[in-house]
Amino acid sequence: MLSYWPTPLAMKNDPIVAERMNNLPKVVFSRTLDKPSWNNTKLIKSEMLAEVRKMKNEPGEGMAILGSGSIVSQLAQEGLIDEYQIVVNPVVLGSGRPMFEGIKEKLALNLIKTRTFRNGNVYLCYEPMRWR
Repeated sequence: MLSYWPTPLAMKNDPIVAERMNNLPKVVFSRTLDKPSWNNTKLIKSEMLAEVRKMKNEPGEGMAILGSGSIVSQLAQEGLIDEYQIVVNPVVLGSGRPMFEGIKEKLALNLIKTRTFRNGNVYLCYEPMRWR
């Protein structure tokens, strides 16, 4: 993300998304990064779950997780994700990491929206099922 969105190429190819990505508040969870270099970025080095619980209780727009399966797995196990938005890109790689690697318990999801794109990608939107 950092290697693309703050660049002139991103501003040329997709100026609306680039402007939003560069100006929206961002949170990076990292044990190894010393200082974030991207505009409007907050670094959290520990207590990720407590910090996410705190952020969820603050006013404002929702949060999105981009590009981290391990964070998704940890937050999913704690019931901290309200909606899963997944885009299926029909390319078979033959290997790779599972999307929800590390999930210890079954995660039941309810499909609430879909969209098919002309390029063959499919957007799937799920919410966690709430057992009564």
